[in-house]
Amino acid sequence: MNRLKIIAFNHSGTGLENLATFFVEEQDQPLRIQALKAHMQLDEIFFIATCNRVEFVFVSNENLNQEYIDRFLRAFYHAWDNEKIAWAQSQALAFDGKFAMQHLLKVASSLDSLVVGEREIAAQIRKSYENAQKIGLTGDFLRIVINNTIRTAKEVFTDTLISEKPVSVVSLAYRTLKKMNVPLDAHFLIIGAGQTNALMSKYLFKHGYRNFSVFNRTFENAQLLAKDLKAKAYPLSDLASYQEHFDVILSCTGSAEPIITKEIYAKLTAGKKQKKILVDLAIPNDVEAGLEKDFEMELIRIEDLKVIAAENLEERKKELEAAENIIERNLQNFFQTHRIRQVELAMSEVPKKIREIRETAVNSVFARDLSTLDESSREVLDKILTYMEKKYISVPMVLAKDILIGAEK
Repeated sequence: MNRLKIIAFNHSGTGLENLATFFVEEQDQPLRIQALKAHMQLDEIFFIATCNRVEFVFVSNENLNQEYIDRFLRAFYHAWDNEKIAWAQSQALAFDGKFAMQHLLKVASSLDSLVVGEREIAAQIRKSYENAQKIGLTGDFLRIVINNTIRTAKEVFTDTLISEKPVSVVSLAYRTLKKMNVPLDAHFLIIGAGQTNALMSKYLFKHGYRNFSVFNRTFENAQLLAKDLKAKAYPLSDLASYQEHFDVILSCTGSAEPIITKEIYAKLTAGKKQKKILVDLAIPNDVEAGLEKDFEMELIRIEDLKVIAAENLEERKKELEAAENIIERNLQNFFQTHRIRQVELAMSEVPKKIREIRETAVNSVFARDLSTLDESSREVLDKILTYMEKKYISVPMVLAKDILIGAEK
């Protein structure tokens, strides 16, 4: 069990702003991980890379000390100088044995996520493992590890309410729009091309919305987001003169003053009475105060979404104890499964040895005696030997498993 090792860099230890340092382009990962496995003489390995973490999960008999982590990092990030390696080593979280397995279960169950209860991480871990499995980087041990990990995560998400209520502003905004029955052909004006709006608009695109116009102060950034959304880009200065039809405004800029003033909104709607939806995710607000009193609109403000998010997060945190109990139970189950598997592997030679003994007895030791038997007697003896062979194979395995299970009680 102590052979399981994890070297991790995550949002809580390294910080989101520094995690990008550890990322490797997806197309480059297979060769880099294969080279790492060979150089460090690892038995098995897979590599997890998400927006919140970079983790190496591997199997090795070596001690996971500072000297080892230094060699490990140099083998993977071979272009880094001593200063960068030293910095990376100071950011690394190291786990082995029971603590490595416990850490992996918590990560997959989203207890260690930036947003507790988000389900995506379990699927990301499974995909990372399967990618490694396809190119021969994993074996029997990590197969058992990943099966237990995914099963535990499913149990946590099924038997607790930890993922029931959304806690991200983007998820809440999207769900609010869905409750308003915004049709898939609705036209969105995306004002601001920063991280929040990019995430929100791509989320909408993922769920089937295709009609976007992107405005941004820096036109090149508007073009980049518009390319992903298959949309048209505009400089923010064109907003006041924009006369085309729209249904929803999604705004999130870094402006200190309101972007959507009464004057600009009046020009956008051009006196039309159709009710619009405005989603204001900016701090401070992009929508001028009181605008909703002068025009027909549904206004969704980030303040309201944040209140809901905080309430939902508290509800999720109440489920942490139940999730921890599920993880602890599955951790103990994994230990037992691992021990039984070790017995199975250790005894995998038993059937071969028993068959060799039988062959020697029949063809050598008792060959002369058997030659005096008639055909019927030989058939009966063969049935007896076959029956005993099966029992000699199965009985030791059953007894060994019973001993292991009994030792756990």
